[in-house]
Amino acid sequence: MIKAQDVKKLRDLTGAGMVECKKALEESSGDFDAAIKVLRKRGSKIADKKVGRGTAEGYVGSYIHSNGKIGVLIEVNCETDFVARGEEFRNLVHDLAMHIAAASPIYISAAEVDPASVREKKEEFTESTKNEKKPKEVIERIIEGKMKKYLDEVCLLSQPFVKDPEKTVGELVTEKIAKFGENIQVKKFAKFEIQ
Repeated sequence: MIKAQDVKKLRDLTGAGMVECKKALEESSGDFDAAIKVLRKRGSKIADKKVGRGTAEGYVGSYIHSNGKIGVLIEVNCETDFVARGEEFRNLVHDLAMHIAAASPIYISAAEVDPASVREKKEEFTESTKNEKKPKEVIERIIEGKMKKYLDEVCLLSQPFVKDPEKTVGELVTEKIAKFGENIQVKKFAKFEIQ
């Protein structure tokens, strides 16, 4: 039997609805870590259904670091002005801006990376593995791994979220899509820094 206090605890941890938390706890036999994974999986399925929907509303947020030498502007869009005006959505936008200030991504996602830049980086990794005496298949996997690591470092949605490194920024956005019931898209950002 799942206790109400356990459901509340899971809700406080994840922000998911009470019914969803109860179902996740029942499905995972009361194991909190497993229940969180169940909720993330469900959130991902919900987000997949909403991806194609338009995002005509949104919010432009900003973050200025305490030293006054780093600033970020970010545009995050959603489907309705009701969500865009909500405190939780604006907190998400602020957290994303703060993440950008700390982690310095260059692109939003891998799809945005210039193909010429990808080729150049791949050639660089290929050149660095030329002297390794390993089978060709192993070298190819090494290059693929280095490319993935590089893209994860420079793409916002692939980076570990600075406030919770257990999940990526993309997973955070997916959780919010499931919670708000609307598609959310990071449209653009700019980081300014005095050197």
